[in-house]
Amino acid sequence: MKYAASLTILAAALAVSGCSILPAAGPTTSAIESGADIATAEGLFARYEIIDVTPALVESLRTRPLDSLLVTFGDNRPALEPVIGVGDSVAVQVWEAGSGGLFSGPLVADRFSAGSKSATIPEQVVGPDGGITVPYAGRIKVIGRRTQDVQALIETELAGKAIQPQVLVSVTKPVSQSATVTGEGAMGKRVPLSGRGDRLLDVIAQAGGVRTPVAETFVRLSRGNRTVTVPMSTVVANPRENIFVRPDDTLTLVRDPQTFLAVGALGATTEVPFSADGLTLSQALARASGLRDFQADPEGVFIFRYEPAAVVRRLRPNSPLLASPQVPVVYRVNLRDPQGLFLTQSFRMRNRDLVYVSSAPFAELGKVLSVFSTVTAPVAAGASLYTVTR
Repeated sequence: MKYAASLTILAAALAVSGCSILPAAGPTTSAIESGADIATAEGLFARYEIIDVTPALVESLRTRPLDSLLVTFGDNRPALEPVIGVGDSVAVQVWEAGSGGLFSGPLVADRFSAGSKSATIPEQVVGPDGGITVPYAGRIKVIGRRTQDVQALIETELAGKAIQPQVLVSVTKPVSQSATVTGEGAMGKRVPLSGRGDRLLDVIAQAGGVRTPVAETFVRLSRGNRTVTVPMSTVVANPRENIFVRPDDTLTLVRDPQTFLAVGALGATTEVPFSADGLTLSQALARASGLRDFQADPEGVFIFRYEPAAVVRRLRPNSPLLASPQVPVVYRVNLRDPQGLFLTQSFRMRNRDLVYVSSAPFAELGKVLSVFSTVTAPVAAGASLYTVTR
């Protein structure tokens, strides 16, 4: 009787404290549900939002506002006639109507040649003052002007000095009319822009193309004081995002492999790469080898994610966590409900998501019984030996 009482006390102690002292892969379903709010001296303190995955939620997340090059910068075609800017290299050639002028050679008494009637002024870089120097015309301001406007200005300045001068101005190195392509996914190059206008993919192609997988590459466009980053797959799939590049734009191709974490009662606990664009929750669970038959709780499938406050505001307008730009959200899916299986095929995974499957209550009870049998086995053996020796 004494041994039986001891066993009863031990079993009760393990049953009460087993869940807190036994090893576990993570919190139980009830722990996640009750842990969203914690009690403090001032009252309840919200730590994260728990939101059930429903058809309405899936549709709402499908239309979530994402960064867009088109929305931020527009798709304005640059001017068809580019203007000269600081840093450009400019060449000037001057023709005269007769020989013996300022820019023409002397008359040669030869039946085949009457002397040179033109002169090429060496290539010049437009200085910080925005001008170039032309002999007998002085300092000519060219910044912000078209080549034909500069030609007319030089001809006006040379009128009366040269013999009916005709001028041709050409920009040999259009530094101011170029964009920079750099980053891990590109070779790095300064690409001159053509007068017809160049779109983002055109400029990237001129710089050597993308050297990393499209699904892992992001395009970061910096223009003025604004910078927007979008997936390369978005630019490729949506022609509207393939906007015109403007002078002085900087395109940075960033490689960022898309992955999610799979933890808990899954067949594989690991970091899993997307390997493709548009991964769904059902595909994510399959890549994590599915739920463990004798351990997983089908009602306890959770996706931990930081969502922008603008997204959470549409889902939970009264959430106390909206003061932060990024709100911790736990999406919950019930796979005991057949509709939950359909929802997993529509719920899109995001980069750095954490998929967690909690252990079933029976699995926790099994751990308690396992420890109980381990502890009581020597006691039972001793009691049996004591009975035999008597």
